[in-house]
Amino acid sequence: MEASVLYFLTIIVGFLLLLVRRHPKAHGHLPPGPCPLPLLGNLLQLDRRGLLNSFMLFREKYGDVFTVHLGPRPVVMLCGTEAIREALVDQAEAFSGRGTVAVVEPIVQGYGVIFANGECWKVLRRFSVATMKDFGMGKRSVEERIKEEARYLVEELQKFQGAPMEPTFLFQSITANIICSIVFGERFDYKDRHFLHLLDLIYQTFLLYSSFSSQVFELFSGFLKYFPGAHKQIFKNLQEILHYIGQSVEKHRATLDPSNPRDFIDAYLLRMEKEKSNQHTEFHHQNLMISVLSLFFAGTETSSTTLRYGFLLMLKYPHITEKVQKEIDQVIGSHRLPTLDDRTKMPYTEAVIHEIQRFSDLSPIGVPHKVTKDTLFRGYLLPKNTEVYPILSSALHDPWYFAQPDTFNPDHFLDANGALKKNEAFMPFSIELLCVQSGGS
Repeated sequence: MEASVLYFLTIIVGFLLLLVRRHPKAHGHLPPGPCPLPLLGNLLQLDRRGLLNSFMLFREKYGDVFTVHLGPRPVVMLCGTEAIREALVDQAEAFSGRGTVAVVEPIVQGYGVIFANGECWKVLRRFSVATMKDFGMGKRSVEERIKEEARYLVEELQKFQGAPMEPTFLFQSITANIICSIVFGERFDYKDRHFLHLLDLIYQTFLLYSSFSSQVFELFSGFLKYFPGAHKQIFKNLQEILHYIGQSVEKHRATLDPSNPRDFIDAYLLRMEKEKSNQHTEFHHQNLMISVLSLFFAGTETSSTTLRYGFLLMLKYPHITEKVQKEIDQVIGSHRLPTLDDRTKMPYTEAVIHEIQRFSDLSPIGVPHKVTKDTLFRGYLLPKNTEVYPILSSALHDPWYFAQPDTFNPDHFLDANGALKKNEAFMPFSIELLCVQSGGS
């Protein structure tokens, strides 16, 4: 019995030593970081309050670029404005690969405008930006839809007659309806039971996605995927949302008018038809489904949460609210709704909106990236397919760019003359998204 136990332990120790010693050349060129344990990686050194807190503590010791082993796999962390911009802007091509988010990977499987890789991602991004501009950003017709949704919101708020209320649901509803008008070509009544169910699925999925269980799953997904956990419910929720999207796509296909595309789905279906003879086209059903899921899912929750943060901050800082109200009264008045053209005349309000996005810090850890080739970065050699996490929170709280990074202060985005100023550290969701919005490639 003792001999068999000794033999078993010898095998285990040998296996662990092989794990430690594998790929010595590739791992030896990665940035420094906490020493990992076999299989466990840096699990025992992670802060129980979450991955972000852990990364910030590691940054204090190892600097702006360091390596953390999330379970058995090494991931390079980028902290601070300069390091993130060096990678995602100056070496954009090398860092353009998409990493995986284990908890949603069984659903997205590398498809769609967010998680696709290489040329597929570039093609889908260009199409999505162009289409969203046609049906969303800057189009007066959609501006009217936004105004219409704002009127519905005001009507709902007036029903409370000044009584205390929880606005979370209303913020979810209006943002979801605006996205629905662009993607699906319709809006829903706030009491529509299918609409309410979709909103609840999105909300519950985000709660699960942010849970400690999901963070642990990212470390050991290969093992934990066989056991119960938040990842199982996330999969079920996203499948249900995809089922709804699939039904909508089929309705669009049956009523499609090539001369009058109504929304994003119509535009995509027309592009699919145009490229049906191209065997290598990226415009196929799976990319459509996951792209719509990404736009609907990500856009609804981030926008509604930003609104909620904005209202809370306006309540907390009444002196800032007074300045915003004063500018609104001067530029817009009380007899009409605001328009996009008003933005350039309202620098203080714009600065407040920017500061709300910075301070709320909704996406502290950006979408995972991978290097597409062996890449030299700050003296380190990152082997091809090395995962890279841009820690966007470290840029949004960068003291080199924000005088009071932990304080809500709209002056962070105003120059000495009170005009809106650009800030290189402002990347609430991604530098790439900012480039898209400003017309960059």
